[in-house]
Amino acid sequence: MHDFPDPKKPKAIPYGVYDLTRNEGWVSVGIDHDTARFAAASIKRWWRKMGRKRYPQSKELLITADCGGSNSSRTRLWKVALQELADELGLRLTVCHFPPGTSKWNKIEHRMFCHITQNWRGRPLVSYAVIVQLIGNTRTTAGLKIRSELDEHVYPPKEKVTAEQLAAVRLTPAAFHGEWNYTVDPH
Repeated sequence: MHDFPDPKKPKAIPYGVYDLTRNEGWVSVGIDHDTARFAAASIKRWWRKMGRKRYPQSKELLITADCGGSNSSRTRLWKVALQELADELGLRLTVCHFPPGTSKWNKIEHRMFCHITQNWRGRPLVSYAVIVQLIGNTRTTAGLKIRSELDEHVYPPKEKVTAEQLAAVRLTPAAFHGEWNYTVDPH
């Protein structure tokens, strides 16, 4: 998250999707809260704007995620939001979380976000427009291209998930560390 000098302005929250195969990225810049719903909405935006055009025959998405934060393996809302996403997109979602303390192994960190950080180094992040533009203009000699959009939706924090909501998630744990690796099938 990135703070603006004006304390009246909220934080800018970048959430990204990195396509290893095509060396392309998507970053939603949120302005409200970093929640599981925001994370799922970012994946949905990537799918609608980029993913389904690139992979029109896909029936499943593989999502690698950190083990903490809004998309934590322990976050009940993340699983409910994934179920809603799977239902809406009609895709099976397989999630593999990196073990605690190993998020730097995630390719998005050293193949995408490090270049975004270099691109905006030394530039004042004075507005959402500047952040979105700097992220969207990030390119590398290896061919990395990134698209970025501002997400102005409201994502209330601390949303409670009922036992019934969680029970409705069609989650199948993997044989190896099912608490970190699982699949959510659409209804």
